[in-house]
Amino acid sequence: ADGGGGPVLSAAPGRAQVFATVVDTFLEKLVAAGSYQRFVNCYRCFYKLQPQLTRSIYDQLISQLEASIKEEIQEVKNEGNLEGLFSSLDKIVEEAKDREEPAWRPSGIPEEDVRSTMVPYCLKHRSYLRSVLREKEEENRKVAESVLMGRDRIAELQQLIQARQQAWQ
Repeated sequence: ADGGGGPVLSAAPGRAQVFATVVDTFLEKLVAAGSYQRFVNCYRCFYKLQPQLTRSIYDQLISQLEASIKEEIQEVKNEGNLEGLFSSLDKIVEEAKDREEPAWRPSGIPEEDVRSTMVPYCLKHRSYLRSVLREKEEENRKVAESVLMGRDRIAELQQLIQARQQAWQ
C-alpha cells in the first residue's frame, strides 16, 4: 500500500513513514500487552480443559484484532487523505528551510497577533506614502514657481503694453 518499492530514502523520513512506524509500534505493544500468558490467566479453567483450543482461540482473536485495527486505521487515512496531507506538509517544511525570517505564529491574543502582522505592513506603507508625498510636494513647488514666474512675466508684459500704449498715444 505504499505505492512501490522505489528508493524513498531521504535525509529524514517523511511524515507518512513516521505515522506508519508509530501505528506499527502501537500494534506491537498492543499485542504484547495482550500476551498469551495473560489470556490463559483470564481463562484458566478453559485452558486446563483444552490447551490447544485455547491457543487457537487466542491466535484467532489476535489476528482478527490486528486486522480490524489496521483496517480502521486505513479507513481513517483514506477518509482524511492523510497521505496527501503528510506529503504537502513535508513540502511546506522543505520550502520553509530556505526562509530567512521565521514563520508567523499566533500568540493566542488577537490584538497582539493583528498588531504583529499589521504594524510592519502599515510602517512600510507609511514610508511609501511619505516618499510619494515628497515627490508631489516637489512637483507642487516647481508648479508654484512656474506660476509665479508666469505671473511676473504677465506683469512685465502688462507694463510693456501700458508703456507702448502711452507711447503710441
